[in-house]
Amino acid sequence: MRVQKDRKVFSSALVIGALLLVRAGTLTAQEVRYNSMPGTDFSKYQTYRWVTVKGAHTDQIMYAEIKQSVDSQLASKGMTKTDSDKADLYIGYETAVDQETQWDAWGSRAFGSGMASWTSSTISIGTLVLEMYDPGTKQLVWTGGATKTINPSSNQEKNKKNLDKTLAKLLKDYPPKQR
Repeated sequence: MRVQKDRKVFSSALVIGALLLVRAGTLTAQEVRYNSMPGTDFSKYQTYRWVTVKGAHTDQIMYAEIKQSVDSQLASKGMTKTDSDKADLYIGYETAVDQETQWDAWGSRAFGSGMASWTSSTISIGTLVLEMYDPGTKQLVWTGGATKTINPSSNQEKNKKNLDKTLAKLLKDYPPKQR
């Protein structure tokens, strides 16, 4: 059972170093969710431009790694990145880390009596939210988020590989099919 301990937003540098890596011994599955504006014709979006989401932390290293991974995914879907204000889509992201208390119990029970023991540990849950806006209508047309227990690794290549896997999973069904 997990009990929400308290919500804190940490330095984005910590997030990219740890974002969406599996914590040993924790059975939390990665959650990926996305949603799109009903009736949106995504076939008209061929170019995109990166923008800073108001209030989002803009750590340069994290920004570069997330952008590079998203750029790779969108290029594989035929989209072109541009710096022009005339881009078809504006894309931004936000990150956060929540601290939660994880309670683990074990013990034995036989014939109405027994012993049990409880331990608690603090775990970090990282979230990355990607947002796509139509600059013409000034509306959010697609949003997606990935959340998972994180554990910082000193291996930057491993962190990058996990970030790439996460964004591939998040953008797997982009563009969405017409509803």
